[in-house]
Amino acid sequence: MNILGFDTSTAATSVCVLRSDGEAFAVDPEPARLFEPPAHSRELMPAVAAAIDRAAIGWGELEAVAVGVGPGTFTGLRIGVATARAIAHARGIPLHPVSSLAALAAGIGESPALPLIDAKRGELFGAVYSGDVELTPAFVAHPDQIPARAGERASGALAAGDGAVRFRSVLEAAGIRTAPGDSEVHVVRALNVCRLTHSVPAESPEAVLPNYLREPDAVPSQ
Repeated sequence: MNILGFDTSTAATSVCVLRSDGEAFAVDPEPARLFEPPAHSRELMPAVAAAIDRAAIGWGELEAVAVGVGPGTFTGLRIGVATARAIAHARGIPLHPVSSLAALAAGIGESPALPLIDAKRGELFGAVYSGDVELTPAFVAHPDQIPARAGERASGALAAGDGAVRFRSVLEAAGIRTAPGDSEVHVVRALNVCRLTHSVPAESPEAVLPNYLREPDAVPSQ
């Protein structure tokens, strides 16, 4: 199955086409991109076109779309999910909503894994995984609360993600190991979004929504 996957849960945009023969064609950002201003609205579709071109397939040969639905940045998730819904609807193909934390955990390469995405407001989105199995449900917490929220199942876990980099000193003071700051494991990679489709049922495009995990910063005026 030819799968197009992407993630926009952080400031970085990652896109991949996983071809039916197992070959992957990814457009991935450098880890430093995580700490630059997001630009999903101008980066996403050119990256999608580039990945499809590199995979040497046509739009009509795509058989599924997979998208990271968060948790993550409010605007980034809206752009990513809206784009995925539009492509899936236009092509008439299945859409798989994948946890961005699960995709991040899949790239850590250790078990247990502690993916941490910067939630702003001085907080982190996190969860604990063993492979693609969620050991601790997704949560939002301040960095010094992570050990308590992650629980005993996080014992010995390796933390990664833009949140792990940003709050490294607090996490390490609490006894949590973090991957080196320049490591690629901090990026939510679209290849892992594609690979996780086997464990995430497809949904109709209109049913796929971002998982903000908490109320967004912006609220309608009264």
